[in-house]
Amino acid sequence: MDPFAHAWDHLTVRRAGAVAEVALNRPAARNALNTALMEELAAFARSVRRRPDLTAVILTGAATYFSAGADLAAQGERTRPTLLETREAVMAGPDMCEAWEAIEAVTIVAIEGFCIGGGCALAVACDFRIMGQGAYLRLPEVPLGINMSWRSLPRITALVGPARAKRFVMFGEATDAQVCLDWGFCDEVAAAGQALAAARTWAARLAALPPLPVRMTKEAVNAAAAGGAHAATFMDRDQYLLTSRSADFREGVTAFFEKRPGRFQGD
Repeated sequence: MDPFAHAWDHLTVRRAGAVAEVALNRPAARNALNTALMEELAAFARSVRRRPDLTAVILTGAATYFSAGADLAAQGERTRPTLLETREAVMAGPDMCEAWEAIEAVTIVAIEGFCIGGGCALAVACDFRIMGQGAYLRLPEVPLGINMSWRSLPRITALVGPARAKRFVMFGEATDAQVCLDWGFCDEVAAAGQALAAARTWAARLAALPPLPVRMTKEAVNAAAAGGAHAATFMDRDQYLLTSRSADFREGVTAFFEKRPGRFQGD
């Protein structure tokens, strides 16, 4: 499959020389990650994984938002699957992140507005993040009563360290672009609306470098940072299956929609 000639349903793909650009394109859902979008993102990543004619891949969202996270409404529309079927289905997110992490070219994420939940997990699976002024990252999972899964905790910890990772994940608070820069979540803060332009500048700088040692450096650094990642996360989908069936999760979602503090019982 030629990813640049393929008719994607939920992605906009273009190429400029050795740089590919991929934009999430589900505007009616604010780029929420349903199964179809995640499968397309994974398919694109796999199709360019080892292409020697690409030096950088830029991933972006809309002009005012990146992604609203996992599409909970779409998940609720499914007929009730078995636990085994659900366990397989919930790998769509981590498989997508793994596919983007495995791209040999350097990956750069341009973020405007909100980048929430699964969108954040996807962003931290890439090499660099450029945020526009006013953009923010947020993980709402723990305050809602579920664990943060998608095998993202080692990536977050590698970027910001253990204490900040705990703070970011546990409290689920919006973390703005300047704090993200200070912590190490992002690599540049651009003027509002200029994150994509800044990402293109980064891509041009990368295109001017010798490609072989760049790829070797990426592979070596990722291997060093992810040495214990599988041991830390191999159970996170089963933790999700447990927490998503808890009374606390139901209370967390209800409290969110009713705009009140949750009353959690540890059950």
